Amino acid sequence: MNNEFKGRVAVVTGAAQGIGLAIACELRARGARVLLVDRNASGLARVTQTLDNKDHSAMRAFVADLADPDAIEELASQISKAESRIDVLVNNAGIEIDLPFEKVDVEIFNQVIAVNLRAPLLMTQALSQLFPSSGGAIINISSIHANHAFPNAIPYACSKAGLLALTRNLALELAPRNIRVNAICPGYIDTPMWEEWLRSASDPAALAEETEKLHPLGRRGLPRDVAMAVAYLAGPQAPWITGTSLVVDGGLTVRAHP
Repeated sequence: MNNEFKGRVAVVTGAAQGIGLAIACELRARGARVLLVDRNASGLARVTQTLDNKDHSAMRAFVADLADPDAIEELASQISKAESRIDVLVNNAGIEIDLPFEKVDVEIFNQVIAVNLRAPLLMTQALSQLFPSSGGAIINISSIHANHAFPNAIPYACSKAGLLALTRNLALELAPRNIRVNAICPGYIDTPMWEEWLRSASDPAALAEETEKLHPLGRRGLPRDVAMAVAYLAGPQAPWITGTSLVVDGGLTVRAHP
C-alpha cells in the first residue's frame, strides 16, 4: 500500500464498525493518522485495541453522540487540543429507522435527520477551521436512497437526499479555501446494519440471494469498496473534483427493471 496520506490527519465518524471502520483502516493503511469517532465506547475500545497494537500514534478514538450539538462542540474542542490540523473529514455516522410513512412521527424523523444530516453540517462547521491553508477534503457518506425510492424509508431517504444538497453547497462555500467536498452513495453493503435488517426478514437466506442477483456485478458490496472510493476522492488523484457524488453500488441502480 502506498503512503499517499502520510503526514495527513483524517477524522472518520461512525468508525466503530462497518463502513466507517473500513474507511479508517484504509486511510491508516495509506499513511494517515486517523481519529475515530463513534458513540459506541466499547466498540471503539475493541477497534483501537485490535488495530493499534503496533503504532499507538496512528489511531485515536473519541466517544461522541453526534445527535447532540453540544457533544459535537466538545468533540471539536478535544480534537483541536489533540491535533494542530485536519486534512480529511469523513461524515459517515448514520442511523436508519424503517417504518411505513404513516408511522413516522416527529421524534423519529428528527432523530434520523439529527444524525444523518445535521451532524455533518455541524461537524464541518466545527472542524473546517482546523484545515490548513492548503485545503483538504470532506467526504459525506450518503446512499442510493438519496435518488431512488424504497418502501418504509422516508426519514432515511430525506436525510440522505439532503446530504447531497449539503455537499453541493459546502463545496461552493469552501472552494475558496481549497477544501473539496464530495459525497458517496453506497448501495447494499454487507455491514452490521445490513445484517440486522436481514435478520428481520421472514426468509433471510432468500433475501440475501435475491439482493445479490439484483447487482449486475453479482454481489453486494463490502465496506472496503466504499473505503477505497473515499480514499480516491480524498486523495491526490482527485484534486479537481468537488461538489459531486459517486455511486458505489455494483451497478444496482443502472438497471431499468431491478
